Amino acid sequence: MDLFEYVNDILAFFKLPIWRYLIYGFIFVLIIVWLAFVYWTYRDAKLRSESIGTSVFWALIVLILNFLGLILYLILRPPEFMDDVIERDLEIKRMETLIDSRESSCPACGSPVEDDFLICPYCRKKLRNSCISCGKPLKLNWKVCPYCKNTQ
Repeated sequence: MDLFEYVNDILAFFKLPIWRYLIYGFIFVLIIVWLAFVYWTYRDAKLRSESIGTSVFWALIVLILNFLGLILYLILRPPEFMDDVIERDLEIKRMETLIDSRESSCPACGSPVEDDFLICPYCRKKLRNSCISCGKPLKLNWKVCPYCKNTQ
C-alpha cells in the first residue's frame, strides 16, 4: 500500500455522511448556546436596569457581535441588581428613621423613658439628678449644670 492509497482512504473516511451530521450537530449546539447568551443577557440587563430599552439594546449587541458582545456587556453592565439598590435605599431610610426617633431606655429594665425623666416610672431606677437652682434634669456624672452654671 503506497502513500497515495493511504491518503485516499483517510479522505474517504472523512467523506462519510456521519461527519456531515456531526458538523451540523456542532453548529446547531453553537447556535443554541449563542441564543442562550442573548436570552441571558436580556434577562440580566432587565434585572440591572429600570428601562426595557437598555435590556433590548444589550440583547441586540450580543445577537450581532456574539461572544464579543457578551464580553462587552459583562464589562460594562451595572454592578448591582435594581432590587438590591432599592432594598439598600429602604434599609438606609429605615435606619435613619430609627436614629431620628430613637427613644431612651432605662438601663435597668429597658423600658422606654423620656430624656427629661429623673427616675424610671417602671422600676424607679434613678436616671438623672435635678439642678438645685433651675430644676432641669442633669445626667448623673455632670458636675455643673449646663443651663444655669450652678455646680452640683
